[in-house]
Amino acid sequence: MSVPAKLALADGTVYTGVGFGAEGEIAGEVVFNTSMTGYQEILTDPSYCGQIVTMTYPQIGNYGVNPEDVESSGLSLRGFVCRELCRRPSNYRSTTTLHAYLAEHGILGIEGIDTRSLVRRIRTQGAMNGILSTTDLDDSSLVAKARGAESIVGRDLVGQVVPEKGYGWDEPLSDLGRSIDSRPESSGQPFVVAVDYGMKWNIPRHLSERGCRVEVVPGTASAAEILERKPDGVFLSNGPGDPEPLAYAIDTIREVVQHKPTFGICLGQQLLGLALGGKTFKLKFGHRGANQPVRDERTGKIEITSQNHGFALDPDSLPDSVEVTHVNLNDGTVEGIRHAELPVFGVQYHPEASAGPHDSSYLFDEFRELMTT
Repeated sequence: MSVPAKLALADGTVYTGVGFGAEGEIAGEVVFNTSMTGYQEILTDPSYCGQIVTMTYPQIGNYGVNPEDVESSGLSLRGFVCRELCRRPSNYRSTTTLHAYLAEHGILGIEGIDTRSLVRRIRTQGAMNGILSTTDLDDSSLVAKARGAESIVGRDLVGQVVPEKGYGWDEPLSDLGRSIDSRPESSGQPFVVAVDYGMKWNIPRHLSERGCRVEVVPGTASAAEILERKPDGVFLSNGPGDPEPLAYAIDTIREVVQHKPTFGICLGQQLLGLALGGKTFKLKFGHRGANQPVRDERTGKIEITSQNHGFALDPDSLPDSVEVTHVNLNDGTVEGIRHAELPVFGVQYHPEASAGPHDSSYLFDEFRELMTT
């Protein structure tokens, strides 16, 4: 049975479609992802906490859902938007449908709207708050709610996805997750403390694949709690939202980098940049997709990368001791930094992929080398 649903934006635009997944009403920042595949990895990425995610590819759900492709213990996004939902998936790995998966996890979805119009509006006006509802279908009421919704700026969303306690990790990459040029296991076993701000699980898989012993700690851990474990290196994970309110994380990183090799990804790089003296700003509509071009300024090589972020480092704010190593070719924003004296670096994109290309997996090898030289 079809359930009518509406998506209302804070600019007054209302889209009418058909609901799927759970029913109800939610508010969130409406963003879009340009990936053609990987919707399950997107759904389980904690970095989407607080957001309603629109897929630009027209049909979603055609290969179903399976228990191996999850990137966290649950779904943190607010809602999901697509042009057409496939209700009869076909794939030997599929165990359930996307509709059933969202319903099980209490996530609202809407299909049947013009996602091209929605994405063009976001690109023109910027990401904005919206209301997705199957209960209130009054346009003026929904627009008023969207305009009154809390902004993602200035909020600590990490607190909604951070694990309650630490845990060990020893799961390597899956056979499907390995690139054709996977490196053989190196000698030794560096000990990595991975600070979890909303971490995708393919990150510790990559570290484990390279022979690292990994212990995960919550993003609220202090520098003393991290350093008392005597790691060979510290990893700073991805996570949701605005980095500037996370003073506790910035203070921790500022201390940790003085003592240990450190590698940050996405939110982890933003927090690293803030700890080193830089500033961040909100992008107009962010970078979300598995086809983002990045240039390595050290070599001139181009990487096609997986990305998911709405904030970026301001290059003019970075001190002379911090070098910009990678740049986004679409808009010139900072995609990588490295400290001139400390064994510390970060990237804005996702070298662990899942889903996405494997062009940037070499960065995990660079981190391992930092810890063992």
